Amino acid sequence: MTPFLRNMFVIARRDFLAIVATPTFLLFLLAPLFMIAMGLAGGMGASQLADSARGAGRIVAIVDAADVEALRAADDRLRPAFSRGDAPPPLEFRISGPAAPDPVAIAREKGTDTYAVLSGPLDSPRIVERNAEGSSGRYLALLANQVLRDRAAGDVAPATPRFESVRNGGSSIALQQSLGFGAVFVIFLLTLLLAGQTVSSLAEEKGNKVIEILAAAVPLESVFLGKLLGFLGVAVLFIAFWLAMAMAGGLVAMVQMDPATLATAQNANKATAALGAMPATGWGFFLGFGFVYFILSFLLLGAVFLGVGAQAATVREIQMLSLPITIFQVGMFSLCAAAASAPGSSLAAFAQIFPFSSPLAMAARAATDDNIAVHFLALGWQAIWVALVIFLSVRLFRSGVLGGGSGWKFWRRRKRAADASEPR
Repeated sequence: MTPFLRNMFVIARRDFLAIVATPTFLLFLLAPLFMIAMGLAGGMGASQLADSARGAGRIVAIVDAADVEALRAADDRLRPAFSRGDAPPPLEFRISGPAAPDPVAIAREKGTDTYAVLSGPLDSPRIVERNAEGSSGRYLALLANQVLRDRAAGDVAPATPRFESVRNGGSSIALQQSLGFGAVFVIFLLTLLLAGQTVSSLAEEKGNKVIEILAAAVPLESVFLGKLLGFLGVAVLFIAFWLAMAMAGGLVAMVQMDPATLATAQNANKATAALGAMPATGWGFFLGFGFVYFILSFLLLGAVFLGVGAQAATVREIQMLSLPITIFQVGMFSLCAAAASAPGSSLAAFAQIFPFSSPLAMAARAATDDNIAVHFLALGWQAIWVALVIFLSVRLFRSGVLGGGSGWKFWRRRKRAADASEPR
């Protein structure tokens, strides 16, 4: 191992142990408890996002042109009988014929939730459903029966529909967008909680001259990268701790469940799976790349915070720097939350390209778009920006440490030039 890498890892271990091996680290681990309110706010935002996405749901009838008006009239009569929460999705029509689309293709169509598709003659229709336990297919059968009764003006043999369930018909758009918003919120919350600590990490060391001792012993680049890796290690330990707590809580809850409740929960899980509660790229890819995107977001913001924090000499200056940093993070969150609610839009494309919002926006895209190759391109793009930001932040770090944090480097140059120009 080269001296540069050895010094970098020594600094990383020093900063990691300096934080972890203290009683206050326990308070740091328990810090999310006071942020439950933010979690509730995020849950409400995801719920509202899902409600807005449900407006894209539909049921489709592929019928002859002569049957369109009859089905529309039957739909207008039957729909008011349902309550607002139980009302079927809007009904759309396609004209049957040689050029008519395949019902299964419509059910699998991206960009909207198609709950059921009716095709064929009304007395024996074929009904393709996304979810066999749903009510949309039965509503289409009810419409077909109503049209047959209206035409017979009396008793008539009921329609005999053939129901088909599309097991792999795609995931619910509403649930996928909710998962995308959840990924944005979790990464933002963790970055806000963990990366922001790097801003104040230099204040004490600059006050007691520790940073000058480190700068005299090892290259400043090693100090900077070591600190960044040390804080990243703390963040990973923090996440591992809470994941272990969540898994332990889930196991305890399952052990304490009675068999009837456990069976009900299993049935609910099956129903949720049937409704498509799965990100477009699959859970393994979504969770794995979500963690990678968190690391890249942490490195991006952590490098900026270390570089900017090195310019501050007092706690008051640290506090002044914290406000614009927090505003910047909230702005990135707002941008990515809006992008998660409008996948495929120009706003989403901008959020995915802009380096500081790209990790959050790409994590949201993994929930709604099954294109995996674009994520590898995004990782390369973000890695380039991580290297660039670290390069520039090291320069800021060097100027702040060597200059004692008395001001920005370009300001000191102007001040020295002005002092030199004054007559003596």
